[in-house]
Amino acid sequence: MKEFEDYLIEQDYAKTTVACYTRDTKSFLKWSDFKGYDIETLGYKECIQYTQKLQQPKRGKTLSKSTVKHKIGSLKIYFDFLIDENYRGDNPFKNINIRGVKRTLNHNLLEFEELEDLFYSYPTRNIQPPSCPHVSIRDKVITGLMVYQGLGATALKSLKMEHINLERGKIYIPSTRKTNSRELEIKSQQILSLASYLETSREVIQNAMNCHSEAFIPQKDERFTALAWLFKKLRRINLNVKDAKQIRASVLTHWLVTHNIREVQYMAGHRYISSTERYVQDNLENLHEIIETLHPIN
Repeated sequence: MKEFEDYLIEQDYAKTTVACYTRDTKSFLKWSDFKGYDIETLGYKECIQYTQKLQQPKRGKTLSKSTVKHKIGSLKIYFDFLIDENYRGDNPFKNINIRGVKRTLNHNLLEFEELEDLFYSYPTRNIQPPSCPHVSIRDKVITGLMVYQGLGATALKSLKMEHINLERGKIYIPSTRKTNSRELEIKSQQILSLASYLETSREVIQNAMNCHSEAFIPQKDERFTALAWLFKKLRRINLNVKDAKQIRASVLTHWLVTHNIREVQYMAGHRYISSTERYVQDNLENLHEIIETLHPIN
């Protein structure tokens, strides 16, 4: 389970979500072990059997359809993890859906125009105390890296000074235990804020924090507090903004409209195409939601 927890953390899931998914998965693994099922060969029939078990009354209480759906959703992610780790070649829970539950988008995706507006509208001028103009420049840089390079919290924390090359207009994102390294283009609209940050603001922030390292975004400990403060500001621009995971999902979904899936796999750093394919489904669900809203079928 430790590997699965690390996988969820690498995917930028919140701590509460990680705890929920691992709890649901442990319950399933305990049931599978009791039944004598092998997780690597378990099939659709056994998954249906477990789904039926969840729907049966226990101690006079029955789980709601929504709760059952969430538990099955946890297991879909668990089996996606097994595929990514080459333990399995398929996801037996993939086509199991709980009827009677209103479908909601996994990430409440933002349109690309909304994403760009977060960057363009982020204020860096006329910043009044106690706010700091140098912190505002840093936060605009972080916003740009999320919007244009699709970086999540883990990737942002891993960046070093040597990974940014303004002369070539390139940024190198190092590999992690779960993702591949890649080199991406820096957009022209990012250059000004990046140059200002590298020339002045980063050093000012380092001195104020008494934190001198090669990290592109200085931080005192493992907690990435810069993001928590940043998202409070981003919600002032767009109330629908949630977190880094939502922005990354929105960016990757947009990329799938303008690039082929293999290109997106590289740009996202996905080791396995199955990870990229999940965003294809998000795009289809987002389109379905729009159609339902604009052209409801009575």
